[in-house]
Amino acid sequence: MLRLPTTAIRLCIYAILPRVTGVRAALGVDLGTGSVKVALVDEAGETLRSASRAYDLSSPHPGWAEADPMEWLHATTAAAGQVLDNGDGAAVVRVGFSGQMHGVVLCDESLDPVRPAITWADSRAGNEAADMQTVLGPEVLARLGSPAVSGFAATSLRWIRVREPEALVRARYALQPKDWLRARLGGMVATEPSDASGTLLANVDEGSWNDDAITWSGVDRDVLPPIIGSSDAAGEIHLAGKTFECVTGASDTAAAITGLGLSIGDGFTAVGSGSQTVSLVPRPTGGISHGTHLFATAGAPGSGWYRIGAVQNAGIALRQALTWLDATAEQANTALDQGVHPSDPLFVPYVAGERTPFVDPGLRGAWLGLGLDTSREAMLRSVVEGVAHAVALGIDAVLGAGAPLPDPLPLIGGGSVDARFRQLIADASGRRLAPRDQPDAAVVGAAFLALGVTAPPASGADDVIEPQNSAHELLTARQQRLVEYVQQSHEQ
Repeated sequence: MLRLPTTAIRLCIYAILPRVTGVRAALGVDLGTGSVKVALVDEAGETLRSASRAYDLSSPHPGWAEADPMEWLHATTAAAGQVLDNGDGAAVVRVGFSGQMHGVVLCDESLDPVRPAITWADSRAGNEAADMQTVLGPEVLARLGSPAVSGFAATSLRWIRVREPEALVRARYALQPKDWLRARLGGMVATEPSDASGTLLANVDEGSWNDDAITWSGVDRDVLPPIIGSSDAAGEIHLAGKTFECVTGASDTAAAITGLGLSIGDGFTAVGSGSQTVSLVPRPTGGISHGTHLFATAGAPGSGWYRIGAVQNAGIALRQALTWLDATAEQANTALDQGVHPSDPLFVPYVAGERTPFVDPGLRGAWLGLGLDTSREAMLRSVVEGVAHAVALGIDAVLGAGAPLPDPLPLIGGGSVDARFRQLIADASGRRLAPRDQPDAAVVGAAFLALGVTAPPASGADDVIEPQNSAHELLTARQQRLVEYVQQSHEQ
């Protein structure tokens, strides 16, 4: 069985310290695809203490991307215990959650998983996605907010219904990752608008389940949890030997929007295992366009929305290529010091299929233009360039769908900290970028949901990265070559 690192699943748990401690803060558990990070975050968004634990994503067959939810639970408990075991006597009294979107955890009445979780990076359900697109049609899909794609709960559940029907017989619930963790820790079985909107099972405009999509997926409606508000009370959880009240929480991107203090007309590009370009929109309109999605923000059902270009292949493609080349990320970024050369090979980064803008789970990566004179350094440089093109195409897709983006465009995420890579994204996209040192925006947003406070408005940019004309010209031509290769792959 091949074990792969993957994308940034975000799962955040928060616990508020009472005022008697002298600080009002939240404990965040940020469940990524490859590790969980637990951090104590104060009202200003500062991390006071943190710990992390790693785990693997498995790919037992080509295109599969599964996780063991019990590993999430054990890692969360261990990391939370380390952060909470600080000797200051502080009592944690409340918890909130944020997590990865789209995946599905099938569990029994006791909330024990009946099979591994299928994550958003999974591309096995390509045939099911094509069938959903045909059977439900554009009108229903517009209400669902997304094109029919693999890796979403609806298509994964349909795949299970056809190929593993016994798993559905044993299952009592089909939950999103953060909702499963909250419930498994003792909280309510529930979800909220931001996560429900990423299942292809819910009406994005009003935050309710869609009967047509549920019927197509082949599950009973009662396996899906009720949809309540992101800040609503969701019972009590048991963590690190203590009991805490909790709120429902939000998806990772919705929590990041909250943590960044964004409002309608604002937006950002985030780079991690995947890349997301987000535009907050005033109403749930625009349908499905350019492979983008319409999702709900954190809050009450029907209270807010954002358009997103969701690129699957950023850090996940970089890490996989670095494994092939036995190299480090720093070596790849150092190769950028000389700039991209016209003779460099072109790396097609789609090792996990792709959503935005191509909507093709069958896409695969490639190196174009390899020759006897190709150096390892050139291959490393091409990998980072290919990821930058994927990010840039996600930005273009959001703009092409008619959603506005600010100028300069805020750039966040742990994958965007290297100055050379930031410049490459600016050159590939032709956009002015404003890096913001907030790699854990989802943690901050989930903390604010748990605290019941509103983030201050986003501040102006201190540093703006301008695209370089000559580099932009070269990269535009190379990006067009990449797009043409993908289009030819579609036709074959």
